[in-house]
Amino acid sequence: MGKQVAGDLIEGRRAVAEALEARVPLERALVQGGAEGSDATLAHLVSRLSAADVPMAYVPKARLDVLSSHGAHQGIMVQVRPYSYASLADVIVAAGTGDALVILLDHVTDEGNFGAIVRSAEVVGAAGVIIAGARAAGVGVGSYKTSAGAVLHVPIAQVPNLSRAIDELKAAGFWVCGSTEHAEDDVWQAPVEGRLCLVMGSEGTGISRLIRESCDFTCRLPQRGRVESLNVAQAATVMCYEWLRRTTAAGGRADA
Repeated sequence: MGKQVAGDLIEGRRAVAEALEARVPLERALVQGGAEGSDATLAHLVSRLSAADVPMAYVPKARLDVLSSHGAHQGIMVQVRPYSYASLADVIVAAGTGDALVILLDHVTDEGNFGAIVRSAEVVGAAGVIIAGARAAGVGVGSYKTSAGAVLHVPIAQVPNLSRAIDELKAAGFWVCGSTEHAEDDVWQAPVEGRLCLVMGSEGTGISRLIRESCDFTCRLPQRGRVESLNVAQAATVMCYEWLRRTTAAGGRADA
């Protein structure tokens, strides 16, 4: 398996409650000593954390003040459990030998977009998501929420070199499609089925020249309206479902 990343701190009662509802894996909770007994709201939250088997530590308010990023911890913080990234080899194994979808993100930086893409990937049965090891959004508190917990169910590989990852996917039998508004062909005509690596570009600049040149083909979403095209998360969802539609129609797994 891949490496682990350090856990994030979530502070404040509402944020901690939202983390519980989003099923964010929690390493431990830090609670202000003595505050729980006189505060019913805090006591209820502590009870919920205990029911979720989150280890508890009671610390002085001064300790929470030091750890707080904005001084509004409200007597409680939780630490997110370190996330274990998959390796590229894990993703290729998960893909098996038949029809499979892998999504490769060329430096998508917004954690909300990243989480939404992972959610779409999981829903259509993608084998995994591949991201860059630097200058890119990774698995954090925001992505747990926007992915609706999907980051726990689809392999996510963080790689040092996206071009090399593409070469390895090609060697494993994947065709590589770059999604770009500058493509000549739209997605309805492009061969987005079977064993496919779908490349989505960053929010600002799209797919880089080097990665685009590594793609076997490119395609775009057709557009009739005048406003700016869909953002990367919305576009990825459409592309994912077109892959699922084509693959199912061609006799692939209907539950992929």
